[in-house]
Amino acid sequence: MSTKTKTETILVVMNVIAWITFIGLMIEAGAILVTYGIGLANPEMVPKLYKGMDWVNLRQYDVWYYSGIISLKAAILILEAYTAYMVIKVLSTIKMTNPFTMQVAKKLENIAYTLVLVWVAILIYNGQLKWLAKDVADLDGKMLSTELIIYAGLVFVISQIFKKGVEIQTENELTV
Repeated sequence: MSTKTKTETILVVMNVIAWITFIGLMIEAGAILVTYGIGLANPEMVPKLYKGMDWVNLRQYDVWYYSGIISLKAAILILEAYTAYMVIKVLSTIKMTNPFTMQVAKKLENIAYTLVLVWVAILIYNGQLKWLAKDVADLDGKMLSTELIIYAGLVFVISQIFKKGVEIQTENELTV
């Protein structure tokens, strides 16, 4: 099995994993929004809904804060799903005959910016939860955000490497 075939196989597997991630995140975001809608219509159902997200105390404390937290959580999941979708686009764009294209570099850069946006949204979400926990009992659901800024930096560096690869590739084509 040649190196090229192994690389192409890895890209196909990564594409499948990205699709699974995208679909899973969209289902989770949809489930949270449906749970939110049912919870507004029938508050008694809130503790029995999505993954045991028992935010009855928050809903009883203030519907607007409850709506804000649910909206932030759904927005984070949708942004993560969008990131997975952008990864799918990158993986379907990369061609092993000419991997360094400005299109791929730009998509990678956009992924990095989206990851930073997700990180900021998670920081806001966690801050809001911490602030609300002072007044609302049994409020949990903190999301981890530390790894996202590292991933964003890594993807940004890779996008810059791709841009440099495009420059070198263009230079070589002009020289020949």
